[in-house]
Amino acid sequence: MDDCIFCKIISGDIPSDIIYRDDEVIAFRDVNPVAPTHILIVPVEHLVTTLDIPDVNTSLTNKMIQTANRLANQEGISEDGYRLVINCGEQGGQVVKHLHMHLIGGRHLSSSLG
Repeated sequence: MDDCIFCKIISGDIPSDIIYRDDEVIAFRDVNPVAPTHILIVPVEHLVTTLDIPDVNTSLTNKMIQTANRLANQEGISEDGYRLVINCGEQGGQVVKHLHMHLIGGRHLSSSLG
């Protein structure tokens, strides 16, 4: 997608603080963090929401969660806890129209989600 900011980060057209990358996912620090640790885990393939994950690709969300868990450990937040968030669609709070997971931690997070 030519106008997708995450696709531009993936292609290297926009610089980002990339902390992990493989053939399936890329992870980089959010430019507007809501906590000391706020990392986005993004599929390399352009998918708009979880609704666009093909039924045959059940491993993608697992890969994203495994990556988040490794990064939480690397960031030193795994023992105290962290939050994983995937927003789906406009009313679900999704701003960038490219599937992504937020890894948020490093401080006490409110138990309220809305």
